[in-house]
Amino acid sequence: MTSAHSAPSSFLQRAFPWIVCMLLVLFLGSSIFRGAPKSDSGFDYDAFGRIPVSAEGRTKPLDTVARNALMQISGKQSVELSMPASHHDNADVEAGRKERKVEAIEWLAWVMTRSQEAADFPVFRIDHPDVLGTIGLAGTDRKRFSLNELLPNVAEIDEQASRALNVPAKQRDPFQRHIANLDDQLTTYALITRSDTPYFVPPLTQEEDWQSASSAAQNAPSHPGFVSIEQIMLRHQSDDVEAFNEAVKNHLNLVAKTNGRATSRANVEVIFNRAKPFLNAAVLYVLAFLLALFSVLFSCMQTKQGWADALGRAALGVIFISFVMHTIGLGTRIYLQGRPPVTNLYSSAIFVGWGCVLLGMFLERLFRIGIGSIVASAVGFATLIIAHNLSSGGDTMQMMQAVLDSNFWLATHVVVITIGYSATFLAGALAIVYILMGVLTLALNKERATALSKMIYGVICFASLMSFVGTVLGGIWADQSWGRFWGWDPKENGAVLIVMMNLLILHARWGGMIKQRGMAVLAVFGNIITAWAWFGTNMLGVGLHSYGFTNSAAFWLIVFVASQLLIMTVGTLPQRLWMSDPKQPGSQSMPSLKQAVSI
Repeated sequence: MTSAHSAPSSFLQRAFPWIVCMLLVLFLGSSIFRGAPKSDSGFDYDAFGRIPVSAEGRTKPLDTVARNALMQISGKQSVELSMPASHHDNADVEAGRKERKVEAIEWLAWVMTRSQEAADFPVFRIDHPDVLGTIGLAGTDRKRFSLNELLPNVAEIDEQASRALNVPAKQRDPFQRHIANLDDQLTTYALITRSDTPYFVPPLTQEEDWQSASSAAQNAPSHPGFVSIEQIMLRHQSDDVEAFNEAVKNHLNLVAKTNGRATSRANVEVIFNRAKPFLNAAVLYVLAFLLALFSVLFSCMQTKQGWADALGRAALGVIFISFVMHTIGLGTRIYLQGRPPVTNLYSSAIFVGWGCVLLGMFLERLFRIGIGSIVASAVGFATLIIAHNLSSGGDTMQMMQAVLDSNFWLATHVVVITIGYSATFLAGALAIVYILMGVLTLALNKERATALSKMIYGVICFASLMSFVGTVLGGIWADQSWGRFWGWDPKENGAVLIVMMNLLILHARWGGMIKQRGMAVLAVFGNIITAWAWFGTNMLGVGLHSYGFTNSAAFWLIVFVASQLLIMTVGTLPQRLWMSDPKQPGSQSMPSLKQAVSI
């Protein structure tokens, strides 16, 4: 078997990876650096979204507040709405209304300044039929409803939500969960319309704090920040485009003079929101996975070796571009938070994927058989999807609990233990490839099986080191924070289980109790242990690391565990039932380690 990256045989094959990568770079550059969507009305909502505010314990741009609020209420960051036609619109004014895509920041401006008209916007997403029955809307095919449609039944919603909240989260039925969620949506909407959140009025001195507009109206009506914000709201309410844009500009200048750091971070966060680096990276990981998969398939065909190499190089190039986007997103979050990369479950998913992709690219560079690219792209995509689903609850960069508010330990224990997660998952993913390739294809010959086993073994060694060091550092942190090194907390138990699982595999391999296939099967079980330590322990509702129970997370964790058990079962099937024979040499040879690292 030849290297998946031997010299291509034609100009097109040599140029193909460069063409793919150049097109992707041009596409990403145009999407990232293009300006904000322009409103037909002429209102500068881009500048409005850059206004720094304080909410949920941190300073952020108003654009982020708008996106989080609309995501919580509607499940999307933009909505199709029938907007009242302004005399500034190019649409037919006589028609009265126009259907168009409305960005979150424009929706927020309407809710804050023209709440009566905004109350007709169908933005509240309701999926459960019994909830629709409660508010008198049973039988409709729609999923989104306006505030005015909900107002006649607000008292009933509040009563049902109060009953649901008295039931422990684990015991709530689907109706109770959905009615409580609807009540949260209404509360968020009400806080915005009452100007209770976010805190608009900036501090002008070090002694001052951020204030909400409603609070400043009562306690400091002459505050320059409040006067400036009031002008913005009044000008939007009166549909005065030029005065609104000028008022926004003046307010940004005012905040920049006294809160320059908040202004610069707000500008960066607006660009970050618009660029969507993690979404772009996830899409590119899918493309890289397909390229790598076809590269491996073609490498099994004697007549397609040139294209196998071209596709393999293209896949690795796309993964690198995706990894750069992934890294930019991660680095931007570090800058905005002023914290190390892992501060909550969302950021841990981002970082686990980042670590897996980095290790996968290294393995591909070392062995050059396409498997590293397949695993890196697959795990990178999966972890970004997990992160995306974790982001639906609101701000992913909000303040941490006091015991976690330590940059030193976040940069040591948390980062190291999360790298241990990454490595253990990567070993499990490689093991899945070993099993499925052996059972379902003819591609797992002796050379590929040996290379895969070396990958799994090496990654498990690295995972053992990181998991052990991270666990010890966690004990030291616990001793400083809670006065004890070890307390058999579920999260602590999960961490030590990862260490024990990895060491069990290594000792079984060294002792000859397992060989290639046995190591692969046990590495898949490592996925289960790591997933439990990462997510499962948080759902128990006990211990110092309990971050809350969610039914959707529990469901997908069960599905994941079941899938891994199924793969383990398949891996233990008798060798005669496998399509491939890992002991059968291929028709060509693998590159040596010296050849692999010298290219």
